[in-house]
Amino acid sequence: MSTATPTTDTRSGLATASVADTAAVVGGAIAPILAQGVIARRPPVVRLAGLLGTDDRSVRLLQQIQERYGTGPVRLPVPGRSVALVLGADDVHRVLDGTPEPFAAATWEKRGALGQFQPHGVLVSHGAARDERRRFTESVLDTGSPLHAQAGSITRVVRDESLHLRERSEQAGVLDWDAFVTAWWRIVRRIVLGDTARSDHRLTDLLTRMRRRGNLSVLAPKRDDLRERWRRGVRGYLDDPQPGSLAEMVTGAEQAGDAPEDQIGHWLFAFDPGGAVTLRALALLATDPQLRGRARAETAGRDLDGPQELPLLRSTVLESARLWPTTPLLLRETTEPTEWAGGELPSHTALLVPAWFLHRDASTRDDADRADPDQWLDGHAREDWMLTPFSGGPGVCPGRELVLFVASSVLATLLEDHHHVLLPPERFRADAPLPRGLNPYALRFGVSRSTV
Repeated sequence: MSTATPTTDTRSGLATASVADTAAVVGGAIAPILAQGVIARRPPVVRLAGLLGTDDRSVRLLQQIQERYGTGPVRLPVPGRSVALVLGADDVHRVLDGTPEPFAAATWEKRGALGQFQPHGVLVSHGAARDERRRFTESVLDTGSPLHAQAGSITRVVRDESLHLRERSEQAGVLDWDAFVTAWWRIVRRIVLGDTARSDHRLTDLLTRMRRRGNLSVLAPKRDDLRERWRRGVRGYLDDPQPGSLAEMVTGAEQAGDAPEDQIGHWLFAFDPGGAVTLRALALLATDPQLRGRARAETAGRDLDGPQELPLLRSTVLESARLWPTTPLLLRETTEPTEWAGGELPSHTALLVPAWFLHRDASTRDDADRADPDQWLDGHAREDWMLTPFSGGPGVCPGRELVLFVASSVLATLLEDHHHVLLPPERFRADAPLPRGLNPYALRFGVSRSTV
């Protein structure tokens, strides 16, 4: 890290990182995130990042940037792009609450990446098109409702697949990522597309293939043939919608939107990291007997075959996403010049909100390296703009409540009358600082039946 004296951009009055510090941030903090795959995770790179401790190093690096330049926005002199880091709570609040004007979610980087498979998705839309697509998405996902309008059907699907997973894990004596993610995708396909999509691996594998191209953004030529195959596959489920599925709600919506296949692609894409969040939440429960006991008490006596809100389990999932955010870097782009305490940022400036750092900065948070689901239960965390596991403001993830409902219902079934013990290669204790990186693909649980 450079020890150069902090500079001020004479054009804007804002603190500007030195070239050496900018290179350190790009190479030591942003590049490892990009390498792991922001649209589709690359498991070998995720594993390597864990071995190298890139999350620990990047947190320390941004702590040094904050100490040297303040909370920002801190300009990064990146060639060909106006870029600024947003590190202060008030500024994070302003940026997220000011979406989509003057801080658009549809940044140049997102348009390049998501355009591979959803060129008309909400996140890459702006203006009237975004408003209409967002309205349609919120209608189908029942945004803001703890129990989705299709909660009964969703619970049936979750219970069916989770019970099968539990039985298979008991027989094998172990629950690992491969077994979990197979069940997770069956749940997701049935919820979104209907029961007949349970085993349609080809369709979601096709989506994953396009998402991997999205990792390369504009560097990968668009494959219209792949997208057309995807569109036809989804259209088959929309033409004959299964009762209780989101596809049924899409066809029953007042206005189905101008690109429902793109929105469905994004819902499936967003559900993917939800699996990692859920398995990491299980790791928190498996290693903390007190938290696990509270979770069992919450489900005791409830009819889990029917929809349940399960506040503690939902809060544990939120803590999992807080500790190990699946969207580690929130991006916004200014649509006009914006004034800040230190000066002005020009239009088309990329604003970087490093959620993985803000969530785990031990210099400002006493919960940086420990689980605290109670802060979500009492509502304290919801008022903290430094905590954005599902983004925030008008651009908050519209599927937030749906993902929390599905994840908590899966956990309730896996914990029901069971005891899970976390095994190597990933090991941590509830009474020790939690790792800043937790590879979900390496998580492995011993499973045994218990009446305790």
